[in-house]
Amino acid sequence: MIIVLKPETPPEVTQELLDRIAEKGLTPLHMPGSERVVLGALGDERVLAELHLESHPMVESVKPVLAPYKLVSRELHPHDTIVRIGKIAIGGGAFRVIAGPCAVETEEQTRNTARIVKEAGASALRGGAYKPRTSPYGFAGHGPEGLKILREVGDEFGLPVVTEVMEIADLNIVAEYADCLQIGARNMSNFALLRAVGKVDKPVLLKRGMAAKIEELLLAAEYLLAAGNEQVVLCERGIRTFETATRNTLDLNAVPYIKQKTHLPVVVDPSHGTGMRDLVIPMSLAAAACGADGLMVEVHENPAVALSDGAQSLYPEGFRELMTALAPVVHAVGRELA
Repeated sequence: MIIVLKPETPPEVTQELLDRIAEKGLTPLHMPGSERVVLGALGDERVLAELHLESHPMVESVKPVLAPYKLVSRELHPHDTIVRIGKIAIGGGAFRVIAGPCAVETEEQTRNTARIVKEAGASALRGGAYKPRTSPYGFAGHGPEGLKILREVGDEFGLPVVTEVMEIADLNIVAEYADCLQIGARNMSNFALLRAVGKVDKPVLLKRGMAAKIEELLLAAEYLLAAGNEQVVLCERGIRTFETATRNTLDLNAVPYIKQKTHLPVVVDPSHGTGMRDLVIPMSLAAAACGADGLMVEVHENPAVALSDGAQSLYPEGFRELMTALAPVVHAVGRELA
């Protein structure tokens, strides 16, 4: 529920109402604004009704939050959330590009790729130390050693590090090295992992599941916020449809729809979204045009020998071409390529 207080409500009355909500076993939220103070109450609405807040002299109105995702919804949180990953911010007026190899293969490969993306203008470094692979025989990453390489290289080039956590058992060590915890498409509905990651003081990049509806993505984000982590970035990475011409169908209409429904920033992954190197640049430009807050792009110093996802990884010259092409599009939609 949303409880809107009258402008003249004193702080002590606001606190009294918050305490009454908490005493009923509900989760109270305090959202002071420039003109009104808004309170939130999460939990059983029948219990909230017992408080009869609508009759309180300092309460202007009591409204239900209609969306099933309460904390994620713009109904409860009308202003955009800006998520800080290391020294950079995702959301607001900046358009950010997170780039790097699909997997950390060697220290040299990671360093060379980081140098390429940094010089071209990337804001953060991506790379997998733990890789979920469809085949049990595929390269599954170097684990802790890969994390160490990623951290060292990220520090060397001043790039915050985004990497995937696949299991609760690996959460502590991944959080030790990463600036942002990525939850991949295969784990979007791993609710135990979502709860555990939600309790860690690290920003999260949550990818849409391969066959997930938008509502399911937003409810997955709700798990993270309900566990206490408000620093969440959503990622549209394509969904599996009947179309086989591309690896996935990049659902770009999801971006403006999600931006209408939620206050969380949204980035787009055109590499997984298409699975085809030649489509990454045009779909990146389309993502910028439709309102995304940034991109997550796979780049490799030599994709021909990449141990995973070489076909969708940009060559160095391709990434430089992408960054050059992005600038006027980003500017045209009122943002800054940072």
